[in-house]
Amino acid sequence: MKPSLRVLLWIAIALLGALAVATIALHRGEQINALWLVTAAVCTYAVGYRFYSKYIAAKLLALDAHRATPAERLENGRDFVPTNKWVVFGHHFAAIAGPGPLVGPVLAAQFGYLPGTLWIIVGAVFGGCVQDFVILLFSVRRDGKSLTEMAKEEIGPVGGLVAYGSVISILIILLAVCALIVVNALKQSPWGAFTIAMTIPIALLMGVYLRRLRPGRVLETSAIGFVLVLAAIWGGQWASQTPAVGKYFTLTAPALAIAIIVYGFAASALPVWLLLAPRDYLSTFVKLGTIGLLALGIVAMHPMLHMPALTRFIDGTGPVFAGKLFPFAFITIACGAISGFHSLISSGTTPKLIRRETEIRMVGYGAMLCESLVAIMATVAACVLDPGTYFAINSPAGIAGQLPETAARTISGWGFPVTASGMQALAHSVGEQTLFNRTGGAPAFAVGMAHIFSSSLGGQAVMALWYHFALMFEALFILTVLDAGTRVGRFMIQDALGHVWKPLGRTSWYPSILTTSGLICAAWGYFLWQGVRDPLGGINSLWPLFGIANQLLAAVALCVATTIIIKMHRAKYALVTLAPLAWLVTVTFTASWHKVFDSDPRIGFLAQARQLAAAGGNARLIFNNRLDAVVTGVLIVMVTLILLESARQWLDILSGRKAARVSETPFVVTRLAEEQG
Repeated sequence: MKPSLRVLLWIAIALLGALAVATIALHRGEQINALWLVTAAVCTYAVGYRFYSKYIAAKLLALDAHRATPAERLENGRDFVPTNKWVVFGHHFAAIAGPGPLVGPVLAAQFGYLPGTLWIIVGAVFGGCVQDFVILLFSVRRDGKSLTEMAKEEIGPVGGLVAYGSVISILIILLAVCALIVVNALKQSPWGAFTIAMTIPIALLMGVYLRRLRPGRVLETSAIGFVLVLAAIWGGQWASQTPAVGKYFTLTAPALAIAIIVYGFAASALPVWLLLAPRDYLSTFVKLGTIGLLALGIVAMHPMLHMPALTRFIDGTGPVFAGKLFPFAFITIACGAISGFHSLISSGTTPKLIRRETEIRMVGYGAMLCESLVAIMATVAACVLDPGTYFAINSPAGIAGQLPETAARTISGWGFPVTASGMQALAHSVGEQTLFNRTGGAPAFAVGMAHIFSSSLGGQAVMALWYHFALMFEALFILTVLDAGTRVGRFMIQDALGHVWKPLGRTSWYPSILTTSGLICAAWGYFLWQGVRDPLGGINSLWPLFGIANQLLAAVALCVATTIIIKMHRAKYALVTLAPLAWLVTVTFTASWHKVFDSDPRIGFLAQARQLAAAGGNARLIFNNRLDAVVTGVLIVMVTLILLESARQWLDILSGRKAARVSETPFVVTRLAEEQG
């Protein structure tokens, strides 16, 4: 394409994106078409990737196509394996795309479609994508070291020690929440359990096929995996309709918890090429395929958003969760805009697979854009529902009422009409007994997704099929975060134990692999088991910590990134990471203060514990609220220490009191240079 035409094309894309954003932001009073949200997101992402990520790659990071990566220099066939960039992209996207982009935007839709949509788009381009990109590059240039090891080397021993304590604590919470969501999605669901279970032997087959039988045949292996995944999805429906088979996949929550813990151990301990990478790559087919179908459904049906731009609940009285628009919308959306968990993947499994530095932009920045698009789709899925239906599904019984008629009257009184008979008909169409009080976000997303799919593919007759497919899709989305996160946790524990006894720090020594895999699985498995046994299902006590912990982890990652940038003598570009860091600190510290000390029992952990104690409430729930308060407080203190230690480093370097030295591995020319043309 001629340069002049290329310029005109990008001007057109930018103008179309600006028009879409303006339409979303300024439209009031009437319903808006969902296509405006998708257009705004896609155009902004395209401009951000083409120009902003390229600016970062060239000016700030100076990606070098001739520099050997640790996957090449340290190849051991287990953790360090030079891998095709599309497989790495698939693994990375599958590993980072967890519960946040599906559940968070659905819950935040109680404020209306506008706040969530704007934050997802802006936060991803200038925050989440930047974090993933820079952390991945910095880890690659340090032999794939973890975030905590980089913090120790670049911020200092104190910062490194505190970072390790905060990161491992946050990781355990995140993995426990992910596992609990999977358990709740798959329990008593033979279709979902069968399909998810079948992806494991399919992944093993793909790993052996690509590694041993037909090395390098990525497209061939992909085609086989894609066909087998479709067969597994069909087989799940068959299993659910065949009692003799279905009984083996109709599992209770405790049974699923044990199975997931065992799977997490296997994914951590087995060679990455055998299970983790091919399974995540395989999951990406379903994830991207489903999101692609959802996008096509939106384009084909161009549904109207029934949720208003802003609802009355921006004042903090929302039934889905209590708290004002600021800061709780940003904490709730979390991963769709920026996710601290991604920094663990970007400094865990992915840097050990990257073949060339020039592929980091696509993997780091590009995969996060895809996750952000998932969050936009989740927003659309929630907002195409009638507001009354949305609040009937997501409002807890304690707020709306236990009986269908009572809940319908309460929600209608908020200004969002809904009837008990209408909700019963909807529940029947998706094969459920009831949809009232189905809190947590996942059922609402599944209903919205089934509504879009059934409107464009098959009609109302297949509404139940699409609904259960959506639930399976959500479980698959989240489980890939669990296996990759467990492996990252294993690396972190090995890093720490290596200082006690060097063999335990060797990532290739199997006794160390088995020991540390067992330790990380036991840690998050303990909290998972407590959640499974919790009277209210566990998610009520663990989910509030999820958003805060996730965003605090992003703050830690951006502290490390900013420190490295200043040490690289590129302080004039430090705002690239410093600006999102300042925003995250403001949001998370404000939210944490409210969650610990707010006098409203629906917001403050301690206030709720006092209310329950005064009423003689459940002792376990009282303990959970107090534990949430303590954990939140400890995390805030640790992140504050990291901020102060980082700021001290910045001031010392910029004032000339300390020499700026980075801990990059020496430059080695890649053997792949000739292949890059």
